[in-house]
Amino acid sequence: MPDSTVKQLADVVGIPVDRLLIQFAEAGLSKDGPDAAVNDQEKVTLLQFLRTAHGKETAADPTGSPRKVTLKRKSVSELRQRQSLPGGQSRNKTVSVEVRKSRTYVKRSAEEAEAEQAEAEEARRRLAELQLDKAAGEELVRGQLAKRLDAEEEKRRAEEEETKAQSDELERKRAEEDEVKRQAEELARSQAEDAARAKAAPARAKPAEKAKPDRGSKDKRSSRYGRKELHVASEKSGRRKKAPRVRGHAARTAATTEHGFTLPTEPVVREVILPETITVAELSQRMAVKAAEVIKAMMNMGVMATINQSIDQDTAVLVVEEMGHKPKLTTDSDIEESLQLDTVGSAETVRRPPVVTIMGHVDHGKTSLLDHIRASKVAEGEAGGITQHIGAYHVDTDKGTITFLDTPGHAAFTAMRARGSQVTDIVVLVVAADDGVMPQTIESIQHAKAGSVPLVVAVNKIDKPEADPDKVKQELTQHEVIPEDWGGDTQFIHVSAMTGEGIDTLLDAILLQAEVMELAAPVEETARGVVLESRLEKGRGPVATVLVKSGTLRKGDVVLCGSEFGRVRALFDEAGHSADSVGPSMPAEVLGLSGTPNAGDEVVAHPDERKVREIASFRQTKVREMRLAKQQAARLEDMFSQMEAGESQTLNLVIKADVQGSVEALRDSLTKLSNDEVRVRVIASGVGGITESDVNLAAASQAVMVGFNVRADASARRLVAETGVDLHYYSVIYDVIDEVKKALSGMLKPETREEIVGLAEVRDVFRSPKLGAIAGCLVMEGTVKRSNPIRVLRDNVVIYEGELESLRRFKDDVNEVRSGTECGIGVKNYNDVKVGDQIEVYETVQVPREL
Repeated sequence: MPDSTVKQLADVVGIPVDRLLIQFAEAGLSKDGPDAAVNDQEKVTLLQFLRTAHGKETAADPTGSPRKVTLKRKSVSELRQRQSLPGGQSRNKTVSVEVRKSRTYVKRSAEEAEAEQAEAEEARRRLAELQLDKAAGEELVRGQLAKRLDAEEEKRRAEEEETKAQSDELERKRAEEDEVKRQAEELARSQAEDAARAKAAPARAKPAEKAKPDRGSKDKRSSRYGRKELHVASEKSGRRKKAPRVRGHAARTAATTEHGFTLPTEPVVREVILPETITVAELSQRMAVKAAEVIKAMMNMGVMATINQSIDQDTAVLVVEEMGHKPKLTTDSDIEESLQLDTVGSAETVRRPPVVTIMGHVDHGKTSLLDHIRASKVAEGEAGGITQHIGAYHVDTDKGTITFLDTPGHAAFTAMRARGSQVTDIVVLVVAADDGVMPQTIESIQHAKAGSVPLVVAVNKIDKPEADPDKVKQELTQHEVIPEDWGGDTQFIHVSAMTGEGIDTLLDAILLQAEVMELAAPVEETARGVVLESRLEKGRGPVATVLVKSGTLRKGDVVLCGSEFGRVRALFDEAGHSADSVGPSMPAEVLGLSGTPNAGDEVVAHPDERKVREIASFRQTKVREMRLAKQQAARLEDMFSQMEAGESQTLNLVIKADVQGSVEALRDSLTKLSNDEVRVRVIASGVGGITESDVNLAAASQAVMVGFNVRADASARRLVAETGVDLHYYSVIYDVIDEVKKALSGMLKPETREEIVGLAEVRDVFRSPKLGAIAGCLVMEGTVKRSNPIRVLRDNVVIYEGELESLRRFKDDVNEVRSGTECGIGVKNYNDVKVGDQIEVYETVQVPREL
């Protein structure tokens, strides 16, 4: 190989030429400059010098191989955690976990190996001396020393091989050694106790009796993953039995060796019920193991999960089988089906009162009619005489009992009317004789037909002079409601809520219809019903108005209302009187629930409180998942709508009302006011008074607070004054809708319109050296104002848009010229004005818009 120069070698090695020359000089090789030649022998000499200088070559290891090697390893995994957000929301957060390991191996010299071998021999010699000197009772200590040496040897071998299988084997071996040690100590302790007990026995003793096996002994069993479980025998208690008393010579010679524990036998295999989703904590409880062991088993399977994280059914099955148990799969419908099976009764049915719903258009006299029937002033308690809630009452007549439901007639309460038609037996359609069929009347007919509920039409206000009952009949005929006297099957009763005319006839018609339907329900069984309304009262908690459909609801029963549960603490009728039980077709107020259920939820009484809690928890989880999915879908929908139509104005609202039905009606009605430019967004809604958390939520989201028949407490009022949150109180739903509609109208961009102020015709054109062309005009219409913009028209076609430069009347500058007056007009930056052109003066007006 030809020789190379110092410069070429420096370029190959990647160091400066000056540094390479210095290294040549230190190695005893003299080089004159960068162009000096370097042969192969000199390169080898330089390499050996550098190795010696850096400690890589010694007299004991002349090969130059490194004495120390460092191995590094890095592994990255992901850990998912659930993070709480304001407003009760949550999201999954992914955290990257990076584990770095480094291990250094040092090559030992012959002297070091001999020294270590000598130390090992010395340790063995000391161990042999201890074994000779120690008594038989010190066997455990020597075993511990030997096990420690074995454990260190196993640990060193595991570190060198770095395999998972050997690590698991070492862990099991340690567990077995600890168990042997524990058993040896227990045996020695038991022998010592028996010897002491035999020594302390009286001198006169009976012959030693053979000790019987202890029935109450405990069986200690070990299972996989080091689990230790104690199983008490089924007979009597699991305490140790005392050894029989021994007298005489046997007391000094005989000693029983029985104790309260036996050796481990077999692991306990459990049948674990697995729903579609389950948390790690709940799974560990069902298997009776620690959550850390479940997490460890999942990590060995390659699944990272925290103690509060939910896992799917398939993953839970693998974990249960891995830990030696038997999984039992269940679906979401199994829990509901078990509830249905448990509450099915076979009691005999008896006749029950009919449930009648009063429906009709707003202000047609529904509540006044019911008020006359009940002989109480219900309408006086409603704001403005308008029913805001569902009212449930029962009336005792000479011919039987009737339960009435009064529903609101306002358009916002469509959901309430739909629920009323679903839980009722007969619908009384109230139509004003002086008003006729209205939109909510038609909607009530549709709800009754959808629920296959018979109709009884009450033509109200027949005492008015302008009443026309035949008009009502004709209008209802168009909606397939045919009177009996016209060949149909619907009873029409003429009534007057003011004078009481026809009230008895109406009650007879209702009872006749109920008798034809043969209404019956079981009494001696668990109660079933439906929630008509719910609210939150101070001092009483959640209060639900319940209509019992079958069975008997008693005080102390455990009930399930939708996703809420509780024990019936008190029952009250519609008059506020306490009751011990409520039968079929009877309304009642229930206290003792865990929260305010939704109107329309099914009410079921069940003897097993544990199952009721489980089903309620399951339903609440489903509700949260549906709400979260709906919020995510709404965000995505909002994003797309804003991308298509641009940024829209949004009015945020926080709604609090006295009952669940009002919350539902307000939320639906206000949301329907949205259009492409402005939107109503209900941030939160609920039942009960306004609290500090509600005010904080409104302040954070810049929302307007709406209180419907509720008020803010003292702390909330102080926070409202500090934060400046816009808080409004209402008692009539009309006012809420009107105020929100006005607010949305104010958020709309005003409409811009152009109004023509005046029109002038050019009669002659004059030339001015200063102003250019001056048009001599006659104002034909309106007023020509100097400050307004203009258009120049020629043959009714716009040829120029601009503004006036001058407006003169004779030689005087004026601001405006009225119709029928001549003037001189100078158009700014335009000199092509001709005779016959028209100059149109207009102004721009912004007109406010309304929804």
